[in-house]
Amino acid sequence: MSSIELNTHHPILDIQNHVVFANNGNVVLCYEVDLPEVYSLSEQDFEEIHGIWFQAFKALPTSTVIHRQDIYRQAHFSGEGLPKSTFLAKATHDYFMDRGYLAHRSHLFFVLPLDKTLNAAKYVNPFRKMEKGYHRKLDVQVADFITAVHDSVSYINNSKWITVNPMTEKGILEHAHDYFNGYNSDVDTDIVLNTKGIEIGDHYFDVLAVNNELCFGGEVQSSRPNNRFASDDFVFHQGFLDGLGLDLKENHIVNHILYLEDNHKWRKVLDKKMEELSKSSNFGTQNRVVRKKIQKIVDQINSDDNSRLVRGHLNVVFWHQEKEGLKRIASKIKAEFKELDTRPYAPSGEERKHYFLNSYPCHAIHFSNGDLYVTDLKHALCMAINNTNYRSDLEGILFNDRQYDIPVLKDVWDEGKQRIKARNFAIFAPTGEGKSFLANNILRQYFEAEVRLVIIDLGGSYTKYSKLYPEDHVILRYEQGKNLGINPFYISSDSDLTPERLEDLALFLMELMAEDKASKSKQVAIKKVLLYYYKKVRTDHSLTSLYQFVDARKDTLIEETQVREADFSVYAFLHILSEYVEGGLYSFLFNVGADQTYKIEDKRLIVFELDEVRDNKEILSVMLKLIKSAIQRTIWRNRSERGIILFDEFAKQLKFPNVLESVEFYYQAIRKQNGAIGIVLQSINQLPENATAASILENTQVIYSLHNEKGYNDLGKRLNLSDHDLNQLRSIRNNLTGERKYTEIFIKIGKESNVFRLEVPPEVYAAYLTDGLENGQIMELFEQYGDMEKAITEFVNQKK
Repeated sequence: MSSIELNTHHPILDIQNHVVFANNGNVVLCYEVDLPEVYSLSEQDFEEIHGIWFQAFKALPTSTVIHRQDIYRQAHFSGEGLPKSTFLAKATHDYFMDRGYLAHRSHLFFVLPLDKTLNAAKYVNPFRKMEKGYHRKLDVQVADFITAVHDSVSYINNSKWITVNPMTEKGILEHAHDYFNGYNSDVDTDIVLNTKGIEIGDHYFDVLAVNNELCFGGEVQSSRPNNRFASDDFVFHQGFLDGLGLDLKENHIVNHILYLEDNHKWRKVLDKKMEELSKSSNFGTQNRVVRKKIQKIVDQINSDDNSRLVRGHLNVVFWHQEKEGLKRIASKIKAEFKELDTRPYAPSGEERKHYFLNSYPCHAIHFSNGDLYVTDLKHALCMAINNTNYRSDLEGILFNDRQYDIPVLKDVWDEGKQRIKARNFAIFAPTGEGKSFLANNILRQYFEAEVRLVIIDLGGSYTKYSKLYPEDHVILRYEQGKNLGINPFYISSDSDLTPERLEDLALFLMELMAEDKASKSKQVAIKKVLLYYYKKVRTDHSLTSLYQFVDARKDTLIEETQVREADFSVYAFLHILSEYVEGGLYSFLFNVGADQTYKIEDKRLIVFELDEVRDNKEILSVMLKLIKSAIQRTIWRNRSERGIILFDEFAKQLKFPNVLESVEFYYQAIRKQNGAIGIVLQSINQLPENATAASILENTQVIYSLHNEKGYNDLGKRLNLSDHDLNQLRSIRNNLTGERKYTEIFIKIGKESNVFRLEVPPEVYAAYLTDGLENGQIMELFEQYGDMEKAITEFVNQKK
């Protein structure tokens, strides 16, 4: 057989749902496998997944053939799905377009052989045709087989790690076409087979295999240390065979085929084989080695009631456009097998052709005894590949994967609350590690996805990128002796005075009077006073106006409002609030002719810069209360609208105890809103260890951590991170030199965690810069052009 044309030698006779009836009489159930992300699994996770495969497969009928096929193809990032409607989004899209990576698809096939003896001759024509009606004779047998496989698949799908989905008829036919068409995407072609090699269209193919017990030198296990990330301080694990997966970075297929055997029958075969080897052990060390390995298998079967004997075959099919390229790939694969103390077999001539054709699932039963090793199922399953590429969500914030630096969308909002119940987030990193840069990246993308942002900033980190959206942003900057233009008491009509608004005003006053934990009767009393004020005073409402109203009625107010003096002290009210009105120390904070919150009502990006007030406890506290009142009247006015409030340089605000309580209010209130709170900290120890801080952390379910040379033990302790979370954190490596600069970020969303990269195009980098010479150059260009987009473009062009 020198040439095969798929149209005349098609292996599939019929497809019913995901069940294939092959030309050679075999029945194949076809599935696609969704695996966990690479680097996301710990040593224990690999053990658990190994156990899941074992429990799922061990009860399948004798003579079942299981074929795992992992296909890795070189691809280019298409940019499809990435937003490109704004300046920075388009720059990002264009920057990553066509970046190379290795696409991975994992398949699982269960084969019911026509010949249940599973003892193929050395070379079989895999395309031999059966009559179409033959399968009707197998109806009962096929039905029982399908039931057994469905039970196995259901068990796998009940795990938290792996999802196995039936393939569609279209998917099954495409899979067959791709395989026999040699993964040539632009032409349909024939397979040319000869003693020198396999050639399909523009691609040359070769195979390396593990086909007998002597290939294995050392022990196999479910995982092994990943030397790329592990160090003396910690161990970072990878799957046993991962070096032949995504790390190979070449076009290839890993085929792992298991023949489930009758333990009793094969124990007799092995006993007989050991007897023969014992007689001939004096004739060479090879025989002694083989006998020792078989003895180990027999001992395993005898000592473990759960043991299941299998014959197995592992091969790597690989291809390249040039014959010389095959040699280079073969060298890489052999080097990886050497790491595993495994010596692969390189088939040639007729054998190579046989290995390629029978690595298609419909033909997988055609390997002969000489192509298979005998072992226990647990041993064989150590060679399963259990992870895949980073997985993009349908929407979210763009980061980069750690494998190929291609964009990955992570849904850290989680509208359906499948991973998290509270979408609040925290960013942890020491000075200089890029906290504000990361926060800019997250918030900018949220903003461009129509989320409303309020940033309470003590560091001036958001001014530049805000200017890219001149119509949509407002920056309210505190300056000594001036107010922010927020009047909590302003109403445009009586309809503004809703019960919720009255509650907010009462809370605002009680916080000013340091009575934020006031009794219910005191809260009712202050609301009565407010209602009376709005009833009597019809215009120009403000704190000063309210103060004057209470002062004018100080002798009669208790009687007029019918409240008890114990619940509302007129004199305490006037005494405490005198600091904020009519020449009081902080009167400038409330000196407003009219409310200016109309400025922010229609803005989607609102930045409060409080840098000048960071060290003044009283002013900062009042500022936060004023901002809170503005947020309640604008951001939270529409509960269907998504909104985020970020506290940057949060530690500086936490110096004062009442500030922490003020922030905790946001965390409690945000539950009723379609929103999230974000905090930026240098260290988790900047949050005091008290009930308020514990409440904040409990309601923070998205964690970002950048590199910290001082370690992560405190972070792990306060956030109850797992050992693998900590190992992921310790594995963080930044690359701030070379063509592709990036920082690495540990991201935990609920219980899921992994390390991602943040690499951005020059335009985005320029937009996020917050200090230094380059930042100054961009701001000078902005002053010159009055257009931030033009300034950044000019800056980037100058750098080229």
